[in-house]
Amino acid sequence: MDGELFPRERTLIAPGAVHVPDWLGAGRQGELLAACRAWARPPAGLRTVRTPGGGVMTARQVCLGLHWYPYGYARTVVDGDGAPVKPMPGWLAELGREAVAAAYADAPDPPGPAAAYDIALINFYDGDSRMGMHRDAEEKSAAPVVSLSLGDTCVFRFGNTASRGRPYRDVELRSGDLFVFGGASRLAYHGVPKVLPGTGPRDLGLTGRLNITLRVGGLG
Repeated sequence: MDGELFPRERTLIAPGAVHVPDWLGAGRQGELLAACRAWARPPAGLRTVRTPGGGVMTARQVCLGLHWYPYGYARTVVDGDGAPVKPMPGWLAELGREAVAAAYADAPDPPGPAAAYDIALINFYDGDSRMGMHRDAEEKSAAPVVSLSLGDTCVFRFGNTASRGRPYRDVELRSGDLFVFGGASRLAYHGVPKVLPGTGPRDLGLTGRLNITLRVGGLG
Protein backbone atom coordinates (compact mmCIF):
# COMPACT_ATOMS: atom_id res chain seq x y z
CA MET A 1 0.00 0.00 0.00
CA ASP A 2 1.29 3.46 -0.91
CA GLY A 3 2.93 5.10 2.10
CA GLU A 4 2.94 1.97 4.25
CA LEU A 5 5.62 2.25 6.92
CA PHE A 6 7.78 -0.81 7.53
CA PRO A 7 9.75 -1.48 10.73
CA ARG A 8 13.03 0.50 10.96
CA GLU A 9 11.47 3.39 9.01
CA ARG A 10 11.22 1.54 5.71
CA THR A 11 8.59 3.07 3.44
CA LEU A 12 6.88 1.21 0.63
CA ILE A 13 6.70 3.63 -2.31
CA ALA A 14 5.21 1.14 -4.80
CA PRO A 15 4.98 -2.66 -4.92
CA GLY A 16 8.59 -3.83 -4.65
CA ALA A 17 9.97 -0.28 -4.24
CA VAL A 18 11.27 0.56 -0.76
CA HIS A 19 12.89 3.69 0.69
CA VAL A 20 15.17 3.21 3.72
CA PRO A 21 16.33 6.56 5.15
CA ASP A 22 19.74 6.86 6.85
CA TRP A 23 20.79 3.34 5.93
CA LEU A 24 24.46 4.29 5.58
CA GLY A 25 26.03 5.79 8.69
CA ALA A 26 28.50 8.68 8.54
CA GLY A 27 31.55 6.41 8.58
CA ARG A 28 30.32 4.20 5.78
CA GLN A 29 29.32 7.25 3.73
CA GLY A 30 32.86 8.59 4.03
CA GLU A 31 34.37 5.27 2.95
CA LEU A 32 32.06 5.05 -0.05
CA LEU A 33 32.84 8.64 -1.05
CA ALA A 34 36.59 7.95 -0.92
CA ALA A 35 36.09 4.90 -3.14
CA CYS A 36 34.01 6.93 -5.62
CA ARG A 37 36.75 9.54 -5.87
CA ALA A 38 39.28 6.83 -6.68
CA TRP A 39 37.00 5.28 -9.32
CA ALA A 40 36.46 8.72 -10.90
CA ARG A 41 40.15 9.06 -11.78
CA PRO A 42 41.30 8.01 -15.27
CA PRO A 43 41.65 5.67 -16.99
CA ALA A 44 37.96 4.72 -17.38
CA GLY A 45 37.11 7.59 -15.03
CA LEU A 46 34.28 10.09 -14.70
CA ARG A 47 32.89 11.02 -18.10
CA THR A 48 30.17 13.02 -19.81
CA VAL A 49 27.52 10.74 -21.31
CA ARG A 50 26.23 11.51 -24.80
CA THR A 51 22.99 10.07 -26.15
CA PRO A 52 22.62 8.62 -29.68
CA GLY A 53 20.68 11.72 -30.70
CA GLY A 54 23.57 14.02 -29.79
CA GLY A 55 22.26 15.13 -26.41
CA VAL A 56 24.42 15.37 -23.30
CA MET A 57 23.42 14.07 -19.88
CA THR A 58 23.99 16.72 -17.20
CA ALA A 59 24.98 14.10 -14.60
CA ARG A 60 28.48 12.72 -15.19
CA GLN A 61 29.15 9.01 -14.75
CA VAL A 62 31.72 6.30 -14.06
CA CYS A 63 30.98 2.56 -14.31
CA LEU A 64 32.33 -0.56 -12.62
CA GLY A 65 32.09 -4.16 -13.83
CA LEU A 66 30.59 -3.25 -17.20
CA HIS A 67 30.42 0.10 -18.97
CA TRP A 68 26.90 1.41 -19.57
CA TYR A 69 26.22 3.58 -22.61
CA PRO A 70 22.87 4.52 -24.15
CA TYR A 71 21.57 1.82 -24.44
CA GLY A 72 23.82 -1.14 -23.81
CA TYR A 73 26.88 -2.48 -21.99
CA ALA A 74 30.51 -2.99 -22.98
CA ARG A 75 33.76 -4.06 -21.29
CA THR A 76 35.57 -0.91 -22.40
CA VAL A 77 34.62 2.77 -22.27
CA VAL A 78 33.27 2.97 -25.80
CA ASP A 79 32.25 6.65 -25.53
CA GLY A 80 35.32 7.79 -23.59
CA ASP A 81 38.99 6.91 -23.41
CA GLY A 82 38.52 3.31 -24.58
CA ALA A 83 40.08 1.89 -21.43
CA PRO A 84 38.88 -1.34 -19.81
CA VAL A 85 36.18 -0.79 -17.20
CA LYS A 86 37.32 -0.91 -13.60
CA PRO A 87 36.31 -4.15 -11.84
CA MET A 88 33.32 -4.43 -9.51
CA PRO A 89 34.73 -4.84 -5.98
CA GLY A 90 33.48 -7.80 -3.98
CA TRP A 91 32.68 -5.60 -0.99
CA LEU A 92 30.41 -3.40 -3.12
CA ALA A 93 28.59 -6.46 -4.47
CA GLU A 94 28.09 -7.60 -0.88
CA LEU A 95 26.77 -4.15 0.04
CA GLY A 96 24.13 -4.64 -2.66
CA ARG A 97 23.11 -7.96 -1.13
CA GLU A 98 22.88 -6.34 2.31
CA ALA A 99 20.79 -3.51 0.90
CA VAL A 100 18.23 -5.88 -0.62
CA ALA A 101 18.00 -7.83 2.65
CA ALA A 102 17.44 -4.60 4.59
CA ALA A 103 14.81 -3.25 2.20
CA TYR A 104 12.76 -6.45 2.02
CA ALA A 105 13.18 -7.68 5.59
CA ASP A 106 9.90 -9.19 6.81
CA ALA A 107 8.38 -9.05 3.32
CA PRO A 108 6.34 -12.24 2.64
CA ASP A 109 7.74 -12.89 -0.86
CA PRO A 110 10.76 -10.61 -1.38
CA PRO A 111 12.37 -10.29 -4.81
CA GLY A 112 16.06 -11.06 -4.50
CA PRO A 113 19.20 -11.28 -6.60
CA ALA A 114 19.80 -14.69 -8.18
CA ALA A 115 23.48 -13.77 -8.65
CA ALA A 116 25.98 -11.31 -7.23
CA TYR A 117 25.75 -7.63 -8.11
CA ASP A 118 28.24 -7.15 -10.94
CA ILE A 119 27.57 -3.64 -12.30
CA ALA A 120 27.77 -0.24 -10.62
CA LEU A 121 26.88 3.12 -12.16
CA ILE A 122 28.10 6.12 -10.18
CA ASN A 123 26.42 9.37 -11.21
CA PHE A 124 27.67 12.77 -10.05
CA TYR A 125 25.12 15.61 -9.93
CA ASP A 126 26.04 19.24 -9.40
CA GLY A 127 23.37 21.78 -8.49
CA ASP A 128 22.07 22.10 -12.06
CA SER A 129 22.12 18.41 -12.98
CA ARG A 130 18.99 16.43 -13.76
CA MET A 131 18.10 12.91 -14.90
CA GLY A 132 15.12 12.39 -17.19
CA MET A 133 12.59 9.64 -16.68
CA HIS A 134 14.04 6.32 -17.84
CA ARG A 135 13.99 2.58 -17.14
CA ASP A 136 16.92 0.33 -16.22
CA ALA A 137 16.14 -2.12 -19.00
CA GLU A 138 19.48 -3.17 -20.51
CA GLU A 139 20.00 -6.01 -18.01
CA LYS A 140 18.76 -9.57 -18.54
CA SER A 141 18.47 -10.18 -14.80
CA ALA A 142 15.30 -9.22 -12.92
CA ALA A 143 17.24 -8.71 -9.66
CA PRO A 144 16.28 -5.55 -7.75
CA VAL A 145 18.11 -2.31 -8.48
CA VAL A 146 19.92 -0.82 -5.47
CA SER A 147 20.39 2.95 -5.22
CA LEU A 148 22.59 4.68 -2.60
CA SER A 149 22.76 8.45 -2.10
CA LEU A 150 25.66 10.61 -0.90
CA GLY A 151 25.83 14.39 -0.48
CA ASP A 152 23.09 16.80 -1.44
CA THR A 153 19.43 15.84 -1.19
CA CYS A 154 17.58 15.23 -4.45
CA VAL A 155 13.98 14.87 -5.52
CA PHE A 156 13.68 11.32 -6.84
CA ARG A 157 10.65 10.76 -9.05
CA PHE A 158 9.46 7.15 -9.06
CA GLY A 159 6.85 6.37 -11.66
CA ASN A 160 5.01 3.50 -13.29
CA THR A 161 6.03 0.76 -15.73
CA ALA A 162 3.84 1.93 -18.64
CA SER A 163 5.00 5.47 -19.41
CA ARG A 164 7.17 8.38 -18.30
CA GLY A 165 4.10 10.28 -17.18
CA ARG A 166 1.80 10.04 -14.20
CA PRO A 167 1.19 8.37 -11.88
CA TYR A 168 4.48 8.96 -10.11
CA ARG A 169 5.63 9.82 -6.63
CA ASP A 170 8.35 12.28 -5.60
CA VAL A 171 10.62 11.19 -2.74
CA GLU A 172 13.44 13.21 -1.17
CA LEU A 173 16.61 11.12 -1.02
CA ARG A 174 19.17 12.37 1.48
CA SER A 175 22.77 11.42 2.11
CA GLY A 176 22.93 7.84 3.40
CA ASP A 177 19.49 6.87 2.08
CA LEU A 178 18.82 3.55 0.36
CA PHE A 179 16.23 2.97 -2.35
CA VAL A 180 15.59 -0.51 -3.75
CA PHE A 181 13.15 -1.43 -6.51
CA GLY A 182 12.41 -4.90 -7.82
CA GLY A 183 9.53 -7.25 -8.46
CA ALA A 184 6.56 -5.45 -9.99
CA SER A 185 8.50 -2.16 -9.96
CA ARG A 186 11.77 -3.42 -11.48
CA LEU A 187 11.09 -1.71 -14.83
CA ALA A 188 9.39 1.40 -13.46
CA TYR A 189 10.36 4.75 -14.98
CA HIS A 190 12.30 6.99 -12.61
CA GLY A 191 14.37 10.16 -12.68
CA VAL A 192 15.83 13.10 -10.76
CA PRO A 193 14.08 16.40 -11.60
CA LYS A 194 15.90 18.43 -8.96
CA VAL A 195 18.97 18.52 -6.72
CA LEU A 196 18.89 20.74 -3.62
CA PRO A 197 22.36 22.38 -3.41
CA GLY A 198 24.00 22.83 -0.02
CA THR A 199 21.84 20.23 1.75
CA GLY A 200 24.48 17.51 2.17
CA PRO A 201 26.19 16.84 5.52
CA ARG A 202 29.10 19.24 6.03
CA ASP A 203 31.32 16.61 7.59
CA LEU A 204 31.14 14.46 4.44
CA GLY A 205 33.04 17.05 2.39
CA LEU A 206 31.08 16.59 -0.83
CA THR A 207 29.72 19.44 -2.93
CA GLY A 208 26.94 17.99 -5.08
CA ARG A 209 25.34 14.55 -5.06
CA LEU A 210 26.61 11.08 -5.81
CA ASN A 211 24.26 8.22 -6.64
CA ILE A 212 25.63 4.69 -6.65
CA THR A 213 23.34 2.31 -8.55
CA LEU A 214 24.00 -1.42 -8.30
CA ARG A 215 22.62 -3.94 -10.80
CA VAL A 216 22.85 -7.61 -11.70
CA GLY A 217 23.47 -7.77 -15.42
CA GLY A 218 22.79 -11.42 -16.19
CA LEU A 219 24.71 -10.80 -19.40
CA GLY A 220 27.20 -13.65 -19.21
